[in-house]
Amino acid sequence: MRNDNYCVIMSGGVGSRFWPFSTEEKPKQFLDFFGIGRSLLQSTYDRFRKIVPAENIFIVTNDAYASMTKKQLPELADNQILLEPMRRNTAPAIAYATYRIRAVNPRANIIVAPSDHLILREEQFISDINKGLDFVAKHPVLFTLGIKPNRPETGYGYIQISGEKLDGVRKVKTFTEKPNIELAMKFLSSGEFVWNSGIFLWNVNSILDAFNKYLPDIVLKFNEGLELFNTPHEKKFIDDSFPFCPNISIDYGILEKADNVYVNVSDFGWSDLGTWGSLHEIAQKDEFDNANLNCKSLFIESYNNIVTMSDGKLVVVQGLEDFIVAESDKVLLICKKSEEQRIKHFVMDVKFRFGEEFV
Repeated sequence: MRNDNYCVIMSGGVGSRFWPFSTEEKPKQFLDFFGIGRSLLQSTYDRFRKIVPAENIFIVTNDAYASMTKKQLPELADNQILLEPMRRNTAPAIAYATYRIRAVNPRANIIVAPSDHLILREEQFISDINKGLDFVAKHPVLFTLGIKPNRPETGYGYIQISGEKLDGVRKVKTFTEKPNIELAMKFLSSGEFVWNSGIFLWNVNSILDAFNKYLPDIVLKFNEGLELFNTPHEKKFIDDSFPFCPNISIDYGILEKADNVYVNVSDFGWSDLGTWGSLHEIAQKDEFDNANLNCKSLFIESYNNIVTMSDGKLVVVQGLEDFIVAESDKVLLICKKSEEQRIKHFVMDVKFRFGEEFV
């Protein structure tokens, strides 16, 4: 049974919300945020290595990150690194991995997970994943891990849980993308909602049925080269075909439409590390809620800040409250933490005014 279990780690993002620490040249999944000697991608691989055989782990990433992925995970064979010629969101990437895995094992049960999550209680995480693998092996369903919320977070998607159950697992009623604060507060008080972790499990045939039903354009395109998957001709077919796939997420393209989605309510110390704010929340802080990463710092009359520097610099901060101070290579960012959603726009402005050199 264990040999039928596979893992797909999604590792093609740019991580622009962590600019300038994360750049297009070296995005956040390849960085060691906590000084532990392992990047987020490496830590994710280490975690799933305890659940599925190493040869059953695939990394989906962009062509530009092929050598970096191989350098960080040298134990992977070349054919375990699936390269997208361009970014087309998560649905085409997951379809690509699904077709490859089916060519290897038509009975496969698949975990799909981002490369940049933090898991604090690993034993509980492994238990929940194994529960999900058993569940999807028995039932033709789509399964996700929902995180019990502890605050009205506006940066996460939400899953509403219905009263219907299958083998003790709750059925999903609705998905909601990032709500405003008023709606998030209602979600929290209702007790019916959990955060969408973005970690999914399914049998290979269950997810292909869903692609056929909800995203037939992707299926039609990939079926043109069905016999090429897991052969030396696969990469050329993907390079030629991928640009014609719709740019759509798996959440919007399938999960929000499907009527066979189930959720396990989990509590394993999860953070998606999607923003500086989420990183500040889980980082070690001083008595005034100031956090520093990869540097020395002296905070004077300052509160609720996060500071990170390259090359072990010393930072002295006076009179700041609720700020991000982040430096990497040629860029220094000083930004209100409450305005961090604008960082993507700052990156676009920098690219427009100063070119690619700083992004």
